[in-house]
Amino acid sequence: MNWFSRKLLEWYNPDSRNLPWKLTGDAYKIWLSEIILQQTRVEQGTPYYLAFIHRYPTVRSLAEAPLDDVLKLWEGLGYYSRARNLHAAAKQVLEQHGGQFPDKYEDILQLKGVGAYTAAAIASFAYHLPHAVVDGNVYRVLSRVFGIATPIDTTVGKKIFEQKAAELLDVSQPAIYNQAIMDFGALVCKPQVPLCGQCPFSTECKALEKNEIQQLPVKSKKLIRTARRLHYFVWSDGQSLFIRQRADNDIWKGLFEFPLWEELPGSKLSDRKKALSAMSGDMKFRETGSLTYKQALTHQQIIALFHEISVENLPATPRGCIRIKQKQLSAYAFPKIIRQYLEDRLNFLS
Repeated sequence: MNWFSRKLLEWYNPDSRNLPWKLTGDAYKIWLSEIILQQTRVEQGTPYYLAFIHRYPTVRSLAEAPLDDVLKLWEGLGYYSRARNLHAAAKQVLEQHGGQFPDKYEDILQLKGVGAYTAAAIASFAYHLPHAVVDGNVYRVLSRVFGIATPIDTTVGKKIFEQKAAELLDVSQPAIYNQAIMDFGALVCKPQVPLCGQCPFSTECKALEKNEIQQLPVKSKKLIRTARRLHYFVWSDGQSLFIRQRADNDIWKGLFEFPLWEELPGSKLSDRKKALSAMSGDMKFRETGSLTYKQALTHQQIIALFHEISVENLPATPRGCIRIKQKQLSAYAFPKIIRQYLEDRLNFLS
C-alpha cells in the first residue's frame, strides 16, 4: 500500500457520513444515487433518492414507469437530461440484461448517461471491482496534495488525473478507498475553506506548501452564460388554462410550460403583441399583470416573464398545447422557474 492510501484509510471513518446509499450493495440503488448526485448537493439529493427508491424499488419498476411520471418525481432537481437518461438506462437493463443490473465495468459504461466516474463508482461499491473514481472531490484532493496544475477540463488533464487515481487505488479494498477519498474531499479538502489544520497530508501537500490552495484545481474554460428572455402567456378563465410539453432538443425537454414567445435579439414589443393576438383570434382578453422571474442555468441565464391573461372563456386551444383544469397543474412536471411562479400565484390560478 502506498503512503497516500495508507494515510487516507487511517483517516477514514465509515460512519462519518451516514448516507442511505452507503448502506447498500445493490447496484441499482448505488447507480440511482450517483445519477441524482451529479451536479446536486447531498442535502438536496437525499430526499429525491429516498422518494425514487420508495416509488421505484427495482430497476424493472423504473423501466416500466411512464417517462412523464419519472420527470414529475424529478421536478425541482434540475438538469433533467439526467432523468431522461435514467429512464432510458433502466430500459436498457431490462431489455439487454433481463432486468439484472450489469456486473462488469464495460457493460455498466454502456448504459445511457453513465460515464467513467459513475461506472467506476458502481463497479467498486456494488461489485468491489478495482476501478478508481474521479469526481470533483477527487480532482481537488489530488491536484492539491500532488500539486497538479494541469487543467481538469482538458483531455490531457483528465488522463493525468485518471492515471494518478488508478495508481493510488488500494485494489484490495476499492470500495472503501473510493468512498474514503470522496468523503475526504467533501469533509476536509473542501473547495472554499479546507480544513488544512486537520489534514493528514499537510506535510506532503504541495498546494499548502506553495500557498496555492485556492488556485487548485485549475480549469481552463471560463463559464459564459447566454441570456434568454422567455415570455409565457398564462391564459385563465378561472378554471382552465393552456400548457404545452417541450419537445425540442433544448433545455427542459419533456417538461411542461405555458404557451411561449421567446424574445430574440432585435425583437420589438409589437412582436409579442402579434404573437398574443394570433393566439386569441377575435376574442377579447385582458392582460392583468406581468411577473418576472430569473434562473441561472449552467450555460444560460433565464429571464421568464409571465403575462397573466384573464378571459371569460378560453379561446381555441393553440397548436401544440393542451387545455387542462387548473386543479390539475400539480400532476405535471414544470421547470423550477415555472413551479416557483405557480407557488407564488395560487390566488390567480385558483
